[in-house]
Amino acid sequence: MNVIDSIVTQAAGIAAVRRDIHAHPELCFEEVRTADVVAQKLTEWGIPIHRGLGKTGVVGIVKGRDGGASGRAIGLRADMDALPMQEFNTFAHASQHHGKMHACGHDGHTAMLLAAAQHFAKHRNFDGTVYLIFQPAEEGGGGARVMIEDGLLEQFPMQAVFGMHNWPGMKMGQFAVSPGPVMASSNEFKITIHGKGGHAAMPHTGIDPVPIACQMVQAFQTIISRNKKPVDAGVISVTMIHTGEATNVVPDSCELQGTVRTFTLEVLDMIEARMKQVAEHTCAAHEATCDFEFVRNYPPTVNSAAEADFARKVMASIVGEANVLVQEPTMGAEDFAFMLQARPGAYCFIANGDGGHRDLGHGGGPCTLHNPSYDFNDDLIPLGATYWVRLAEEWLAQARD
Repeated sequence: MNVIDSIVTQAAGIAAVRRDIHAHPELCFEEVRTADVVAQKLTEWGIPIHRGLGKTGVVGIVKGRDGGASGRAIGLRADMDALPMQEFNTFAHASQHHGKMHACGHDGHTAMLLAAAQHFAKHRNFDGTVYLIFQPAEEGGGGARVMIEDGLLEQFPMQAVFGMHNWPGMKMGQFAVSPGPVMASSNEFKITIHGKGGHAAMPHTGIDPVPIACQMVQAFQTIISRNKKPVDAGVISVTMIHTGEATNVVPDSCELQGTVRTFTLEVLDMIEARMKQVAEHTCAAHEATCDFEFVRNYPPTVNSAAEADFARKVMASIVGEANVLVQEPTMGAEDFAFMLQARPGAYCFIANGDGGHRDLGHGGGPCTLHNPSYDFNDDLIPLGATYWVRLAEEWLAQARD
């Protein structure tokens, strides 16, 4: 691998910062300590910072050899928040906060961008500006959207923006990037069916919402199999059904909740409309009514073709063409999608390995995302930071042509 020597030399220090962040996880919009650590390091290295976008966000401003006079600028983004779950690991840097854990590697994402920042501070081998975006609240809070609403792109005008996520199961030393949709939209629904309760021995005197709910759940899957084009991706998952208090009572109501995932807004529009029709008409057929709620959380994450191709070439120069894989789209969601709606860019995966890197004392589960036995692979820090540096340098040089 063609990693930058000076980043390798400093990697142990950055890994210590990563482990400190891992031990002190903070949930969305609560990343005060994490933001303080980031701000302190950037300031220590002489990088001007701006704080407060998205409540706890930090933006580092690195001017190139020309002092940024060219007007060209690129954004590099890392997320900082943890998840509301209990860690099973017991090694020295395990979470010190009950019910909070860096189980998605955002501590590592922050560390890789900090390692790149440390290099940029000493080697400004570019003209233009690099904006280092340390974003809060990716895990359900929509921190990217909030930073944009707070003026991120107006205060720090950039022509392109890039993001990166560690990916367990891929062999260490590999990347993956592709044009088009790479992460799905994330949406939630809640349907409350209103029937008429009564005695379970006399169901004819009421309107039972339970069989109505059962029909509804099954009918939703025909939207996927019969209304959606087979070549389009979409998932409807009913994950909660709440009803009833006693075995001999027909309940008054039944509540369904779940999620919908798609790679395009067109498919999402169709699914939402059809779900509403199915819900209302199924209820009407049984003389019941319903309340239908549908919340769109994150849009699909869609890489622009030119930027994805550019990122692939940079990766190939570091790890070789054979180690830059096609990025298989996943139905997981990512709020970097909001940034890609506003600017061209690409969101890539960097391999986190199979879990063999974990210290003694790791949990018994697999090293997968959102798993209580997960831990970020510190060996990625030099590789990920090298990618950030080469990407920024080469993108800014290319933009000059």
